[in-house]
Amino acid sequence: MIEVKGVSKSFGSNNVLKNISAVFEQGKTNLIIGQSGSGKTVLLKTIVGLFETDEGTIHYDGINFTSLSQKKRRELRKDIGMLFQGSALFDWATVEENVRYPLDMFTNMSSVEKQKRVDFCLDRVNIVDSNRLYPAEISGGMQKRVAIARAIAMEPRYLFCDEPNSGLDPKTAIVIDNLIREITHELDITTIINTHDMNTVTENGDNILFIYKGEKWWEGDKVKIFNTNNRELNDFVFAANVYKNYRKERQ
Repeated sequence: MIEVKGVSKSFGSNNVLKNISAVFEQGKTNLIIGQSGSGKTVLLKTIVGLFETDEGTIHYDGINFTSLSQKKRRELRKDIGMLFQGSALFDWATVEENVRYPLDMFTNMSSVEKQKRVDFCLDRVNIVDSNRLYPAEISGGMQKRVAIARAIAMEPRYLFCDEPNSGLDPKTAIVIDNLIREITHELDITTIINTHDMNTVTENGDNILFIYKGEKWWEGDKVKIFNTNNRELNDFVFAANVYKNYRKERQ
């Protein structure tokens, strides 16, 4: 579980986050949604520690991450898996080498142990017979799955996903959504997803935090989100669905 308590963040005179408090539960897919410029990406980066809070604290399973030394933060980050917007695979490395990278960097596992873990992670995301291929030789959807395999290689307790469906067609996006949800439940980890994709909301919205102009504007789940009187949230959901339907019609 990750708790955000009274977090505020400014850049100069721009108040991006304003006294946000939220609980992201273990074993659930927790979503941060909002319009571009709402502050959702800054919130995600603040939770991870890429930005420091101006006010408030971040707690990982009761540990005050905000007050930790850099050494202690590095230790805790070994329990964090990251799925980046563009997959962020190394072009110069094979699929297998990409997944093994964090194991090489942060563990003392033997080569046999690393190979066993890599094979397990790739099998879990349904990547077969592609170990020796390079990212440029596989599809965008496969790249996302390889990135997920790398993110879970260290058996993380926390998983952060930044726009996991970016650049994917709707069908592939649903596959990725299902995979993230299954892994979250199977591994009983705390997953936080930053997204504006309504497919992700309907598939993975166990807990949803809607950010509006830097403030927590609404909180609920994938059922409640379609039965709310929150005007700004309804405007966001309606606009997202119109765009989604437009994309389907154009394909």
